[in-house]
Amino acid sequence: MLRNDPNYFKKLSDIQRPDFLWIGCSDSRVPANEVTNTPPGEIFVHRNVANIVVQTDLNLMSVLQYAVEVLEVKHVIVCGHYGCGGVLAAMGQHHLGIINQWISSIKDVYRLHRAEIDAIADYEERSNRLVELNVQEQVNNLAKTAIIQKAWKKGNKPEIHGWAYGLKDGHIHTLCSVRPDTPIDPLYQFDNL
Repeated sequence: MLRNDPNYFKKLSDIQRPDFLWIGCSDSRVPANEVTNTPPGEIFVHRNVANIVVQTDLNLMSVLQYAVEVLEVKHVIVCGHYGCGGVLAAMGQHHLGIINQWISSIKDVYRLHRAEIDAIADYEERSNRLVELNVQEQVNNLAKTAIIQKAWKKGNKPEIHGWAYGLKDGHIHTLCSVRPDTPIDPLYQFDNL
């Protein structure tokens, strides 16, 4: 690195000001910087099995709060990937220990969209569709957090984006975006922020 840029580590050690928070899967084949072709320092990253956003995950919520309130990121990306083991596990009935607790929210997504998913004949296409629906649900879960709503109320971004990454072709598929002015169900709105 120093041969290519003698100041590389000096620049890297300066204050971090990324515009993006990446919430992605822990899968080793889906590293944020390589998928987006960005250098270190450009993306603040949180990863967990199947890119799940639950408000009881204090690690995720801490990352989200820091990214939104301190780093003032402009975009939050939830990136799932086709062939996700967590999604595949959620489609089955195997007891996998504690992972079953973690993927239960994906099973809920499957249950809500069962007619659509089960109507797809090919198993891989079914699982790919559940990957997409899971990403969309996690984007909605982000919009329901007080952290995001507080930032939106203050007039700050971020926009929230849902992507699915293709392991077989390296393409990013844009699934959805939620802008700060997008209405969310009043049931999830906080009026005292």
